[in-house]
Amino acid sequence: MSQTVSAAQVLDALRPIVDPDFQKSIVDLGFIKDLKIDDRRVSFAIELTTPACPVKAEFERAARERVLALEGVDDVAVTMTANTRQAARAAAGGAQMASLPGVRNIIAVASGKGGVGKSTTAINLALTLLARGAKVGVLDADVYGPSLALLTGARGRPDTTPDRKIIPLHAQGLKLMSMAFFMTDDSPVIWRGPMVHGLIKQFLTDVQWGELDYLVVDMPPGTGDAALTLTQMAPLSGAVIVTTANDLSLIDARKALQMFDKVGVPILGIVENMSYFSPPELPDRKYYLFGQGGGERVAKELGVEFLGEVPIDPRVATDGDVGKPIVVGQPDSASAEAFRNIAGQVARKVAKLAIQSPPIADANITWIKH
Repeated sequence: MSQTVSAAQVLDALRPIVDPDFQKSIVDLGFIKDLKIDDRRVSFAIELTTPACPVKAEFERAARERVLALEGVDDVAVTMTANTRQAARAAAGGAQMASLPGVRNIIAVASGKGGVGKSTTAINLALTLLARGAKVGVLDADVYGPSLALLTGARGRPDTTPDRKIIPLHAQGLKLMSMAFFMTDDSPVIWRGPMVHGLIKQFLTDVQWGELDYLVVDMPPGTGDAALTLTQMAPLSGAVIVTTANDLSLIDARKALQMFDKVGVPILGIVENMSYFSPPELPDRKYYLFGQGGGERVAKELGVEFLGEVPIDPRVATDGDVGKPIVVGQPDSASAEAFRNIAGQVARKVAKLAIQSPPIADANITWIKH
């Protein structure tokens, strides 16, 4: 039987599908790969800019439906792939950036003060990106109060390669590095600035991270030497600022944001953690214990995105203490859903930084809604 549909017809059918971030057709963006036509069967791949794209299921559905509607097509095979683009920045003020071969994007999760859930946000963000198909590592850069071992259940001391590279530990599918893996007891870390600077440099340059789509860095709290060292040395793709709604946390969140801004690190957005409490018997009722709307207000004042509210859930602490972050231990909870929404926005923003495209105007398009 002769071929009844052409490659041009298939591409024309796909062209109205528009990426909502780049505002361009997936055909014009070059996302369509390996297009093959075998009699009345059509197959192709859609190569996204991140495996963690939150709308990839919608892309796949729309593409299959549009091509299957063509006359002469009986079967459509769509393969979803990804080629994570790198959104690294240039060094500010002539600073020497660390080189991390194979690591495409480094995302800093920071706060102006401790106790706002920065580490919890970092690990749940990492696990969500992992669940969506990305290769992810986590660097616990909080030298004085490392929590990665507790949150993931990872134990042991890292091995080294023959060329003295440190091999990350593995837990829950993540590659992990933390000061906690080198501590033998509960004694506090009492180090001065130069020693901390050296350790952070070693974690960046002497760890064999391998191929990663994202390295999530749990930043030290505040804007002191350790945090500043990381912002200057690590080729950060962007930063997520974590705060609570009370005024003290918001003041410190502003300071963290300004620190990143001064060294040219893009702000991906602000997360308001522990925003409200909903009793189990009244799931639709929200009690804002620390005030309402503070994170969103600060985001608007500073001209950055507000990524969302994460509700208070006692299981965040109880499950986290036994190495089960809430997106793993309670995947159906409101907090887990909030972290998934935040991770989707972060992945899209990092991809958008890697590929800046001008908007297009087309009256006959199919928009994929978030």
